Amino acid sequence: MSEMDEKKVISLTGGRKASPVPESAGEAATTLGLPEFEPGWVWLVGAGPGDPGLLTLHALNALRQADVVVYDALVDETVLQFAKPGAKLEYSGKRGGKPGPKQRDISAKLVEFARAGRRVLRLKGGDPFVFGRGGEEALALVDAGIPFRIVPGVTAGIGGLGYAGIPVTHRDVNHAVTFVTGHMAGGDVPENLDWPSIARGSPVIVIYMAISHLGEISKLLIENGRNANEPVALVRNATLKDQSVLETTLGTAAEDVARAEFKAPAIIVIGDVVKLREGLDWLGALEGRILKRDPLGVRGKQDVG
Repeated sequence: MSEMDEKKVISLTGGRKASPVPESAGEAATTLGLPEFEPGWVWLVGAGPGDPGLLTLHALNALRQADVVVYDALVDETVLQFAKPGAKLEYSGKRGGKPGPKQRDISAKLVEFARAGRRVLRLKGGDPFVFGRGGEEALALVDAGIPFRIVPGVTAGIGGLGYAGIPVTHRDVNHAVTFVTGHMAGGDVPENLDWPSIARGSPVIVIYMAISHLGEISKLLIENGRNANEPVALVRNATLKDQSVLETTLGTAAEDVARAEFKAPAIIVIGDVVKLREGLDWLGALEGRILKRDPLGVRGKQDVG
């Protein structure tokens, strides 16, 4: 029996032999039929919320082939260790309230690298199409005639909250969720949002990039009908080893954030799904937290399936 045959595993369905287990990223790409990164292309790739384990196979495949990696401020640097040896690592981070490259300059840089025949990986935290300006950059590539690929990633508004033990939907709480950005390009609170409709119509609201405007946003929501005692959670450095969670209420959130010196980057969730953390804080359980079996107090109700 060859060495390759010895690495085959038995399927649990039917006893058939599966494909050989790949030993490297390159071998995995071949085995799984992942695409080749052609020179002159730009791949817009989501790196997920931080934990390298949440990288997709497509993202890892891109990192192993790219000649240039243009990454933003929310990409954890441990992810960059997967870049191929000799790849150029180009930081193009933008953080609210801090100096950074202009969006048009970032897009122009992607075009420049691609026209030079490089394999260009634009690596973004989370998902490039969820408040990540991926659409703007992709349209700039279209305008320049540059071929591109989109690789979605795990967004912090779902995956980051999952690491905090907070599901964005639960059938006993909500059947809808609204994702909102907490600031405009210039750093102001988005005035073009229909805050009254969001306040009245969405049982759960997930807000990105909003810590600096949390007081104003909370005031808008309360003025339009939200309960000041509604649960709120903020998750800082979601999915990373130094992740921290602040639980508060809508009426006291801004004060509690200031008192705790709770800094960005953080994802914010408003709604009764926050209560579920008492039963679903799986990371806390690893450190000894006792989880509640019925955090919503609904177990007395008949389970209708």
